[in-house]
Amino acid sequence: MPTLVVLAVLAVLLMITAQLWTEVLWFSHLEFEAVLWREWTTRAVLFVLGFVLMGVPVWLGLRLAYRSRPIYAPVTPEQQNLDRYRESVEPLRRLVMIGAPIVLGFFAGISASGNWRAVLMWLNREPFGVEDPEFGMDVGFFVFTLPVVRTLVSFLMTVLLITAVASLVTHYLYGGIQLGGRPQRVTNAARIQLSIMAGLFVLLIGANYWLDRYSLLVEENERFAGASFADINANLPARTILAVIAVLIAILFFVSAFRGSWLLPAAGVGVMIVSGVVIGGIYPAVVQRFQVTPNAVEAESPYIQRNIDATLAAYGLEDIEVQTYDAVTETEPGQLRDDSESTASIRLLDPNIVSPTFRQLQQNRQYYDFAPTLAVDRYEIDGQKRDTVIAIRELNQGGLGSDQRTWVNDHTVYTHGFGAVAAYGNTVSTDGQPAFFEYGIPSIGEIGEYEERVYFGQNTPSYSIVGAPEGTTPWELDYPNDDADQGQVNTTYTGDGGPSVGNFWNKLLFAIRMGSEQILFSDRVTSESQILYDRDPHTRVQKVAPYLTLDARAYPAIVDMDGDDSTPKDLVWIVDGYTTTNEYPYSARESLEDATTDALTDELGGVVVGPAPEEVNYIRNSVKAVVNAYDGEVTLYEWDAEDPILQTWKNIFPDHLTPMSEISGDLMSHLRYPEDLFKVQRELLSRYHVTDAASFYSGGNFWNIPNDPTAAEGVSQPPYYLTLQMPGQDSAQFSLTSSYIPGGQTDRNILTGFLAVDSETGDTPGEVREGYGQLRLLELPSDVTVPGPGQVQNTFNSDPTISRELNLLQQGGSQVLHGNLLTVPVGGGLLYVQPFYVQASAGTQYPLLRFVLTAFGEEIGFAPTLTESLDQVFGGDAGAEGGDADVVDEVPDGEEPTEPEGTTEVDAAAQQRLTAALGDANQALQDGQAALAEGDWTAYGEAQSRLQAALEEAAQAQTELDAAAEDVPPVDDGETAPADDGAGSDGSPPDDGGGTDGG
Repeated sequence: MPTLVVLAVLAVLLMITAQLWTEVLWFSHLEFEAVLWREWTTRAVLFVLGFVLMGVPVWLGLRLAYRSRPIYAPVTPEQQNLDRYRESVEPLRRLVMIGAPIVLGFFAGISASGNWRAVLMWLNREPFGVEDPEFGMDVGFFVFTLPVVRTLVSFLMTVLLITAVASLVTHYLYGGIQLGGRPQRVTNAARIQLSIMAGLFVLLIGANYWLDRYSLLVEENERFAGASFADINANLPARTILAVIAVLIAILFFVSAFRGSWLLPAAGVGVMIVSGVVIGGIYPAVVQRFQVTPNAVEAESPYIQRNIDATLAAYGLEDIEVQTYDAVTETEPGQLRDDSESTASIRLLDPNIVSPTFRQLQQNRQYYDFAPTLAVDRYEIDGQKRDTVIAIRELNQGGLGSDQRTWVNDHTVYTHGFGAVAAYGNTVSTDGQPAFFEYGIPSIGEIGEYEERVYFGQNTPSYSIVGAPEGTTPWELDYPNDDADQGQVNTTYTGDGGPSVGNFWNKLLFAIRMGSEQILFSDRVTSESQILYDRDPHTRVQKVAPYLTLDARAYPAIVDMDGDDSTPKDLVWIVDGYTTTNEYPYSARESLEDATTDALTDELGGVVVGPAPEEVNYIRNSVKAVVNAYDGEVTLYEWDAEDPILQTWKNIFPDHLTPMSEISGDLMSHLRYPEDLFKVQRELLSRYHVTDAASFYSGGNFWNIPNDPTAAEGVSQPPYYLTLQMPGQDSAQFSLTSSYIPGGQTDRNILTGFLAVDSETGDTPGEVREGYGQLRLLELPSDVTVPGPGQVQNTFNSDPTISRELNLLQQGGSQVLHGNLLTVPVGGGLLYVQPFYVQASAGTQYPLLRFVLTAFGEEIGFAPTLTESLDQVFGGDAGAEGGDADVVDEVPDGEEPTEPEGTTEVDAAAQQRLTAALGDANQALQDGQAALAEGDWTAYGEAQSRLQAALEEAAQAQTELDAAAEDVPPVDDGETAPADDGAGSDGSPPDDGGGTDGG
């Protein structure tokens, strides 16, 4: 038995060591080990303090109560009953008196260690440089000091309460307190001990009342955040009075410890309770009922103004540019001539819809995949910045067959994705496909040479073993190539992406951590091997910067990180990091989850991640984090050097933030205004665009964010990245936009406001472009009626011509998908643009852009291109062209066009023939209707013939798609990939991960 116990203890210690030491290796590899050690040491110190502060008083209280027990207690029925309890407890007394403090101290230590962030921030705090409007104290007191002090007071109150109860029970059990009989008897020792503890407890209650005075400024009331009229004029003095009463009663308890009577402090406790009810409850309610409610606007206005000012400051909304936008709703020819740049940049490719199209045309093999929602960025092509939809071809082991899912394949062969695919955002190719300017494996296109291997991303294996001694035959699948041996190119990882597993000790620890004994025995785990894990960009940034709350999106970019044109570019992931608090005085609290949930996050399940509380009332985009997709390196760029919370963490980790001056010009050009911050700000601005206190109190001019008319009911429309020129702006800039409709209990869906933030960072190394982050709000006058997104979508759906043509498409075996409904301030009004996609209703499905709908005022357009649709709206000549005016080829000049490659076996050409035939049928139907209206029977007959031919072609294509969907043949690439089953090229048996010893 001793041997088994020792072995069990050693096994537990080994498992704990495996978890802890592998973490040390991971952090040390990234050179962020100081984060781990600082967290662990702070937690350890707080644990010890919590253990001591709880365990020692409880132990001391029990010991003093027992040692001061009366030697001879009067013989009473009560004491006779207690004798039986004492006899049963006595064998366990020593265990209880030692074990109880240890157990209580252990849990108290765990609770205390959870406050490590707050304690570190308090010890290293930086001032905000802003004073609160009531006490004139720096805001840093409320953010850093007050939470720690309140936590400490609450902790000490808990300690005293538990100690007092334990002491009271011990005194009673051993005769120090006798309640039976007359008179009741309490020994001097019991009275002194309990009186002192009661006095200390009441003193802490007084401290709590005193701290409540400050907490009034960060609490929420019925209409706004912060202290109200009743709080300042009733609750605040009431808390002061109650704190003084508590101090006086504590003094009475201390005096009673030596005066021999609890009568006076007991009366004082009664006075404190009555005072708490009358002064702390009834009096503020009377003030609210009879002084505030009849004069609410006048009484609350000064405090509402405090709330407005603090909220705008805490959310970075102080410098917003607001202008009244007297939007026109009438159209005339040439109306968009002055907005040609914005018009040409309108994005037609919906990143939330076209992922299946990217997959069918550029996935290449079944073990690759693209994210369901693609990223919007901008790249300089031929000297001109173009809005871009970009996707990373990441590894998807789920696409492999079950017989291919061996340990060798999962962890040593299929280790990484390969390359990026990018298409112009404002145009498509002639058949509705994305107009790719970067595509293929290996990549060809306009971006240039870059490191294409994606070892770190949003869809990676739990871990991969990579690297081998020089000269070893590569076994990692790099990318498929029909011209190569076995139809693929293999590679050996040469980066520095993870901890070494080249020695037995590390192998053992990682085998335990990953639950894979193959790590110990496989010949593919060599002296040069590294283990890559925790590879998601969010995970890596969250671990090295546990003080940041992260934006839900990590977006890719291909950039020159060091400014050296002679070296290949890097593929990186960019994650926006926020510093937050919910302790900013008078600022309104906002739920991050509620504010950032929209039609996209509701579908994909993405919300902000990190240590932020459920609600915040201060937020800054303080860090831009960059994760290299090849070696996993994490760089934290200091983005907001004036944020006092970030400066506080910089004091804690002085070497972990990289100054903005080290951002290369190419990287700078791909940074952008963060989406989740904008969502929080737009939610606040739906109320806080009202800056007059009296108007804010009435709430009659509050707004709502419109629901997405293309998504489920009740889900907010997401903001959209667009290049546009706002009124008063010198030129069109990459921006993030959203709109507003009336608030309250109304179903009117008209526009009341339009919000855009300048998201263009420029391309100057280490310097953000002037104007970045400028919020601009267009307020529409109440006498101007501009349809909102819901009204416009209803108009599109109910228009006879549009609905007839869409019904025809759907009857022909196709499915119509509504793209994002964009709002653009052009032509003196507001233009709506919505791309319509068509895909097969069964079989291989991938959307192709077929129509563009536009609306301005009461006029709508419906045509295959944006340019044609705009001309329909603006009297035949919009005065500006869309980006699709000159449709580009899907491959750059000088390249041979290639057939689309998919990973399924269904012929992609059948889908193209189906959509083309339906388009011909649609045109024939329009021509026939026009001929019928003019009485031209010859033209009508010719149109009917074309309609019949087109429908027959569509039916034939649909038949091929249906047949392919029912019976999909196996992939036949004419290749044999030895990596799929681990077999050697010489025909040797498959390697299942074991070494030469049969492991």
